[in-house]
Amino acid sequence: MLWVCPWALVNGGFDPGDVGAGENEGIYQLTDIGDFTKLTRELAMSGKIKTGDLFNFWGHIALIIGQDEKNYYVAESLPHLGGVIAKTYPKSTVANTFEFVVFMDEFYKKDGDKITPKEPIAKITGMPRYILTGERLSLNFIQRMSGIATFTKKFQDIASPYGAKVVDTRKNTPNFRIFEKYAVKVGGGYLHRFNLCDCVMLKDNHIALMGGSIEEAVKKIKQNISHAHKIEVECDTIEQVKKCLNVGVDIIMLDNMMPDVIKECVSLINKQAIIEVSGSVNLNNLEEIAKTGVDIISTSAIVAKAPTLDLAFDYAG
Repeated sequence: MLWVCPWALVNGGFDPGDVGAGENEGIYQLTDIGDFTKLTRELAMSGKIKTGDLFNFWGHIALIIGQDEKNYYVAESLPHLGGVIAKTYPKSTVANTFEFVVFMDEFYKKDGDKITPKEPIAKITGMPRYILTGERLSLNFIQRMSGIATFTKKFQDIASPYGAKVVDTRKNTPNFRIFEKYAVKVGGGYLHRFNLCDCVMLKDNHIALMGGSIEEAVKKIKQNISHAHKIEVECDTIEQVKKCLNVGVDIIMLDNMMPDVIKECVSLINKQAIIEVSGSVNLNNLEEIAKTGVDIISTSAIVAKAPTLDLAFDYAG
């Protein structure tokens, strides 16, 4: 089982109405947020402070929303203005502005690490109201993404010894594509197109609209496409593969072909194009397909059929 965590969902965001937001509240009124650690220049430069932690000075708090080698990027609550402002603080001098840092969470695993049943993977510190409000949504994301990563790894582990890459498709959950694709990548898989702009893929319907001619379809595409884009054509027969070779396409997709036919196509193509296999790929037939010598095995199964990983969020006391 692999762990994947989109941090921003766990943290739950930053509300200008959070306890202690403002310049007149004492730090002792903030103790339900987390433990305060004295902020020094050395600590600020050490790399121990993470995105999602808080800076504090006499009740005024700032959420760290990002950082690079030199700077912290924070969101500061300004209740007297009724909002939040984004500011930049150099790591070398941030201790001149803020007195404390509050470590909000502690992760025992990195994305892609293996986990075992009952093993603690993270500790989240914060106000119960906000943690419990975001608990279900956070777990939904983490469980779904971890399940995809775990399932993807099973596929890629089978294909890797034969030099084949297991690749996702665009058959994603609406509005969740970027998370599902990230999970595939964490699981050791590879990514196909993110959207229609990434590559021209001529499938049966496109070819049918050009009178059934692969040659005419590719010719028209080449007249209009940027030099930076590849052309991929879906083939159901060996005859279609031959036509693709005649017009010099970049990627040939062998769709729903039997392994013996795939082998024949691999020999025919002979590295003149990238070879992708797709259609009805599963854990039972994956190795047989990978043995044929293809470059890419694309399947929606690593996302669409991935089970949700069972994770729990429990109060530690």
